[in-house]
Amino acid sequence: MGTIGQLCWFVALPMRTKPLSVDQVVAVVVTYEPDRAALEALLAALAGQVEQTIVVDNGSTVDVAEWVVRAGLGGACAVVPLGENRGVAAAQNVGIRRARSFGAAAVVLFDQDSLPAPEMVARLVAAVNEAAARGVAVAAAGPRYLDVRQDNPPPFLRLRGVAVARLPCPDEGVVVEVDYLISSGCLIPLAALDLVGPMREELFIDYVDIEWGLRARQMGLTCLGVCGAQMRHDLGEAPLALFGRRLPVHSPLRHYYHFRNAVFLYRAPWLPWNWKVADGWRLLAKYLVYSLFARTRLAHWRMMTQGIVDGLRRRMGRYAPPLARG
Repeated sequence: MGTIGQLCWFVALPMRTKPLSVDQVVAVVVTYEPDRAALEALLAALAGQVEQTIVVDNGSTVDVAEWVVRAGLGGACAVVPLGENRGVAAAQNVGIRRARSFGAAAVVLFDQDSLPAPEMVARLVAAVNEAAARGVAVAAAGPRYLDVRQDNPPPFLRLRGVAVARLPCPDEGVVVEVDYLISSGCLIPLAALDLVGPMREELFIDYVDIEWGLRARQMGLTCLGVCGAQMRHDLGEAPLALFGRRLPVHSPLRHYYHFRNAVFLYRAPWLPWNWKVADGWRLLAKYLVYSLFARTRLAHWRMMTQGIVDGLRRRMGRYAPPLARG
């Protein structure tokens, strides 16, 4: 496959033809300074759904491997300590490579703040198999998630023209085609990764899942939103109540990555222009809202603005304060 900048053609290659089974799925959990109780709950939930889980730790100050052993999960869980924070994309790639060594046919990715419902993985596998039987080349399948603080499951999204359509889930049997999925809870056949390629590590965090999903779509693959597969997922910090809505809020540093990576991707010639327009309008709205109404609005404004500048300059990787840059 050529470089991402050269990716401007439609590719349709044969995908996996044999049905996928749950015992061929390996879970990959990325951690960074995790909450112990939440992580143990996630790993316990996965122990009942997959035979092997790989935890890739991004340089936490706590001993995640010791936690896993003390929780009695060591037999079904391998811990890979990276020793430093290399970012979500790099950690996912490490976990995916380790899953290949275990003979996996697919991976299901998780953040540390997620909790899958019973049979979530099995339902994703069933959706992939059903779509593949109809001749659909599946890039990934993801669950419907709920942030209990917002009390409303976000809908799946798909771009129509320059508008973002909200795809409802009228019942659990519905499976919808989407442009991309959030990485947590996302099941990806390794055949799709072979075709599309790994996660882009220079993004570090944020837009990693969006870029991969759009890249997969550009190559003729389909992402599936599976209404019957459900997951609890905490999105960001305490939400911002504004005009009768509850908006997710991340730290100023996370907003730096969000804005930097968005602007960086807008410059990619292979990305559809209508997606750039639709996402750009949403980014502008976020810039105004968090600059005016966030609790630490000045810090948010500074980091979002720095992110825009660094995105235009293609300064990627882990954030470094301006005074520390060479």
